[in-house]
Amino acid sequence: MVAVNSVTHPGVLTVVELLRSTGMSGCADGLRFLDADVRTAAQAAAQVGVEVGAIANSLVFDADGAPLLVMTSGAHRADVAVLARLVGATRVRRATPEFVRHHTGQAIGGVAPVGHPTRIATLVDTALRRHPVVWAAAGHPRSLFPLTVDQLVTVTGGREVSVTEVSAPPTPEQEDAPR
Repeated sequence: MVAVNSVTHPGVLTVVELLRSTGMSGCADGLRFLDADVRTAAQAAAQVGVEVGAIANSLVFDADGAPLLVMTSGAHRADVAVLARLVGATRVRRATPEFVRHHTGQAIGGVAPVGHPTRIATLVDTALRRHPVVWAAAGHPRSLFPLTVDQLVTVTGGREVSVTEVSAPPTPEQEDAPR
């Protein structure tokens, strides 16, 4: 059996070629192919030695039947109600693995921000700005590449927004409630 690596995996090759063709060779050159799958932001952060918030999670949602890619900080959870408002959808929900593969050509855990069969509407979490460099999957669960948030917005054609609900300050009753 041939070992899967950055040279032979078609998903990774597609991402690397796209990065190079858009003038982001430095991102492609920084690609890391890891010894083990990194299917969570915490695992990815541990592998590359960064804070979990510097991992740009690629989350695919089903927004009224259309794919929506949300690049969120590994330290955040995207709020589907916020996402629905942002894209004008009636219903936004986490996509099934089949939906993800159909629209991205990639498996959950390795979905890159680019390299999909067609361009997917993309939102980029403003919380990623806290990090000068973020790490995104490169088309396989063992691959990550570095880029800046500006590069992420550019390469995806995404819109930079807050994907989490900012809650109102607690009322006096809420402050006194048991936790």
